[in-house]
Amino acid sequence: MEDLLIDIPWTIIAPILLLQFILMIAALISCIRQEVTNGPKWLWVLVILLVSLLGPVLYFVIGRRQN
Repeated sequence: MEDLLIDIPWTIIAPILLLQFILMIAALISCIRQEVTNGPKWLWVLVILLVSLLGPVLYFVIGRRQN
C-alpha cells in the first residue's frame, strides 16, 4: 500500500485536486447565494458535491439562472 502512494505523481495531481476543491467551494457559495436556480437548489448542491469536477461546471453552465 505504501508503494502505491509513493508512485503517484503528486506534482501533477495536487494542482488538479486544488482546482477541483476551489471550483466546488465557489459553486457551493454561488448556489447558496443565488435566490432562484434552474431546478431545485438541494439537487444542485448534491450534483456539485457528488459529481466531482463535472458537477460544479454543470452548475455554472446549466444551473445558474441568468437575470
